[in-house]
Amino acid sequence: MALADSAGCAKPNEDLPFPEIIELNVGGQVYITRHPTLVSVPGSLLWEMFTQKNVRSLARDSKGRFFVDRDGFLFRYILDYMRDQQLVLPEHFPERSRLQREAEYFMLPELVKMLAPKLSKQNSLGDDPCQSDPEELSPSAEAARSLTSASTTMPSTGGAGGMGTAGAAGPEVRRAGFITIGYRGSYTLGRDSQTDAKFRRVARIMVCGKTSLAKEVFGDTLNESRDPDRPPERYTSRYYLKFTFLEQAFDKLADAGFHMVACNSTGTCAFAHDQTDDRIWTSYTEYVFYRE
Repeated sequence: MALADSAGCAKPNEDLPFPEIIELNVGGQVYITRHPTLVSVPGSLLWEMFTQKNVRSLARDSKGRFFVDRDGFLFRYILDYMRDQQLVLPEHFPERSRLQREAEYFMLPELVKMLAPKLSKQNSLGDDPCQSDPEELSPSAEAARSLTSASTTMPSTGGAGGMGTAGAAGPEVRRAGFITIGYRGSYTLGRDSQTDAKFRRVARIMVCGKTSLAKEVFGDTLNESRDPDRPPERYTSRYYLKFTFLEQAFDKLADAGFHMVACNSTGTCAFAHDQTDDRIWTSYTEYVFYRE
């Protein structure tokens, strides 16, 4: 009987050959956690790894820590979720789609569901290594969207010459908002007696404002590579134009019903050569446009 009882007690120890405290090396980041945390979600990848009998089959680093070849930064959120099955992310979290991929890899379906709705509402571009992730719309933004949708289907209140409905051939509904155009320029100025200044080409015209307005005004001329997945109701200051002529930007804004309401500029001066009086002036100018 004693031998039978001993065999029965030894079986759980064989099934769980792991220490209470486990050290992990995830993509070069070291984490220390409890074994029950890693097996708290049955069926997950971590559960499969740390409930098996053959410990030697798991990869280890040079210091004997269990090694997982995944994103070490994002694993902190995976581990937090394993502790209490809740998702808590920082405000304006920029890695949401990548975290969703990590959740899929670690076979955490509930976490994938928590992340998926925010992507399905706004993201239609797919995953991109450089993208920033969509964020939930604020209540005011949702209200503005509902108001705009309603206004496109309401009958027109114009006179006899007006159209019956705005949705058929009536005037297009335009949202109010600001767009700021910024650019850096420089020119070289010689001695006081020299009247000609050598202007350099504008390197890049930056666009700051609500994403939906920027896309409406500039269309295909808007370069979104630095912020490719910004939701329509969010603001960005990372877009720039594919052309370098301010007149073109102003024309597009004027055609869209915007008018300039403010501008400001700053400048710095430096000598081009120690042996001459040539000076290089560098300026940064912003133009603020508004549409009612």
